[in-house]
Amino acid sequence: MSMAADDPATDEPRFVIVDMQNIFADPSSAWSAPRFSHAVNGIRRLLPAFDRRVVFTRFAAPERPWGSWVRYYRQWPFALVPAGDPLYEIVPQLPTGDAPVVTRATFGKWGPELEAALGSSTELILAGVSTDCCVLSTALAAADAGMQVRVVADACAGATEADHERALDAMRLYAPLIEITTVDEVLGQG
Repeated sequence: MSMAADDPATDEPRFVIVDMQNIFADPSSAWSAPRFSHAVNGIRRLLPAFDRRVVFTRFAAPERPWGSWVRYYRQWPFALVPAGDPLYEIVPQLPTGDAPVVTRATFGKWGPELEAALGSSTELILAGVSTDCCVLSTALAAADAGMQVRVVADACAGATEADHERALDAMRLYAPLIEITTVDEVLGQG
């Protein structure tokens, strides 16, 4: 559901759930995030606090790769399937309901579609996968565009735990534009 321009909640932070899809959840996938279920648990704890201020994103392969993506999909041909393939569905543990779902064929999800889904909000709370790829790419671009970004470390998962931590460390370098936080801190419990 898109937020109406006259909705008083439009300037409040938006919870952007990045790429919580089967392709990253399935342990047999080459793109599996080992702590995916940990991220799901953190996201599920946060969802009630955001009500209708939730936006989901999805990664999907382009119909025809271009530029450097041609080489990328030579390395990962299993992922070169249509956007409607079950690999790219958001996991059932996180039903989208009426929330907007922004699909992009790029790691970073920041762009006109996500910006429009945020209404007049200037603050994002980011969680999802992979910390070291799509979350990082989205956070940097959003911060560069003037958004205040909070990344919920314990509601994210990386390709490995070390990659997750390295990505968080890289994003910490962008303070105060990007803040690393926890589920408890977002919920006001810590």
